Amino acid sequence: MAEYPTSFDKDDLLKCARGELFGPGNAQLPEPPMLMMDRITDISGDGGPHGKGHVVAEFDIHPDLWFFECHFPGNPIMPGCLGLDGLWQLTGFNLGWRGWQGRGYALGVGEVKLTGMVRPDRKMLTYYVDFTKAVQTRRLTMGVADGRVEADGETIYQVKDMKVALSET
Repeated sequence: MAEYPTSFDKDDLLKCARGELFGPGNAQLPEPPMLMMDRITDISGDGGPHGKGHVVAEFDIHPDLWFFECHFPGNPIMPGCLGLDGLWQLTGFNLGWRGWQGRGYALGVGEVKLTGMVRPDRKMLTYYVDFTKAVQTRRLTMGVADGRVEADGETIYQVKDMKVALSET
């Protein structure tokens, strides 16, 4: 396990987006506006309900976020796919945090449930990623995790069997 902190502020996340945190050619977060979190409050390689690792992160919601203007005019809602992308981003971040090499990419998700919406009056999203499997072999580096997103404490998105891999190419 690499020696990184267990929490990260926005400046740290932007360093990751620029390839400065885990090194060139390794896991990166997207830059704003696609960066879907403002801070990571806790991360581990052995925590969570399965003992395989976890991530907890937060995203501050304000009415001027880019997606509210276009999705949908007169009825602003954060696209659910952006919440899912935030969960994928955090899953890949955890693999890089472990010191595992390669660029991250989403492989899929087994199940998605959207039971609520993010409107401009919400204040904060909290992401929870709980790994069920983290594998690193000569041929494969992959994390499998379940996740959920809460808006102001209310669970609005849940996913099972989310998969992210790291590849040297």
